[in-house]
Amino acid sequence: MPEGPLSPPARLCLLAWDSARPDATGTARIHHLVRAGALTELARRGLLTDDEGIATPADLDSRTGDAVLDGLLDLVRESLPHRWRTWVRLHARVTFDAVREQLVAEEYLRAEKRRVLGVFPSVEYVLERVAVAQALCEETRYVLEGPVPAGEVSERDAVVVVLAAAAELRTLGAHGTGARREERIAELTARGGAALPGLRRIVDEVRGAEAARAVAPEGG
Repeated sequence: MPEGPLSPPARLCLLAWDSARPDATGTARIHHLVRAGALTELARRGLLTDDEGIATPADLDSRTGDAVLDGLLDLVRESLPHRWRTWVRLHARVTFDAVREQLVAEEYLRAEKRRVLGVFPSVEYVLERVAVAQALCEETRYVLEGPVPAGEVSERDAVVVVLAAAAELRTLGAHGTGARREERIAELTARGGAALPGLRRIVDEVRGAEAARAVAPEGG
């Protein structure tokens, strides 16, 4: 997948988007996935470091220039120390909402104002650039299932694919725990985690969130 203008949390949001069910992104599972993408990107850039399992800001001044990432970085800096798995969930909707608004501003999504029962104002978000989202899904599936050695996949792409697979997004095709698929995910996890000690903890938390959803669906 080319680097392109989309950040990892934005890519994960589009990968999770179900154009047939616009409200599908309004679940805690997707909030956690988008937050995980933001955490791993901050870690990949060296702005969050791993201190014995604690997500720790590298300094007090660095910025990314991305409103979503900088907003999360400020939140981590201003809060009590937490483990990676806690940050995947804590106030995750704040990051999801920020990514969604970013995608609207960049015209990947369209915000349509409606009235529920003809009275209550509401906003529905619709996938605007369908071809871009479809291409992203195809590229992600290719990295997950294709012949390219994991060592030749960029760390950034490896992280996106690993997180998307951990959340079992149906846009990636058939789910399951086939030996080859699991082996490939392990290879990509090692690739993405080469410079990202917290990746395995974040992936475990996304998988845990998915498992919890399967037992008892969450509403937000």
